[in-house]
Amino acid sequence: MKMNTPVTTRLNFKLMNEHDWPQLFELDQDPAVMQYLTRGVPNTLAQIKNEGIPRMLAYRNEDKGWGLWQITTKINNTFIGWILIRPMVFFSETPRFNNIEIGWRFKQASWGHGYATEAALALCDELVKNNEVKAISATAIINNTASIKIMEKLGLQFIKNYTHKDEQGSLPAVLYSKNV
Repeated sequence: MKMNTPVTTRLNFKLMNEHDWPQLFELDQDPAVMQYLTRGVPNTLAQIKNEGIPRMLAYRNEDKGWGLWQITTKINNTFIGWILIRPMVFFSETPRFNNIEIGWRFKQASWGHGYATEAALALCDELVKNNEVKAISATAIINNTASIKIMEKLGLQFIKNYTHKDEQGSLPAVLYSKNV
């Protein structure tokens, strides 16, 4: 069963591909947007093209709705951000194909308007129509209270605290999830 493209009153959705690198690069240039992802360091164009795009293409599956969903406003078709949909721990030895990770990254100018919540809710509504999906989960650095509020608005429940480790070091993080 192919996942339907979500519909909302204010937003358009499009599954991104390798040709959407300009939007990914533009979004990642704002240190405030990147604060909880790279400690505020913008991603370079080479990182987007050589790391980000190949990672996205590795989990992109149009039928299942996995990938980065470009979000634009209907009123002026302006790119405001994206929603990530992929199996939890996709890049591990044991991806959880029935537990779908949701995440988001939005331009600072769009913050506080409910766009991330609206887009994430619409995508969750479509995801749960697939009988293979048993849970939806999200993670955030513990200080990222805005993302945690979105997780709660999606109906996700706190599961645990853990340590997020990446190239820049370790940070306290949280995992939220709900069974569907």
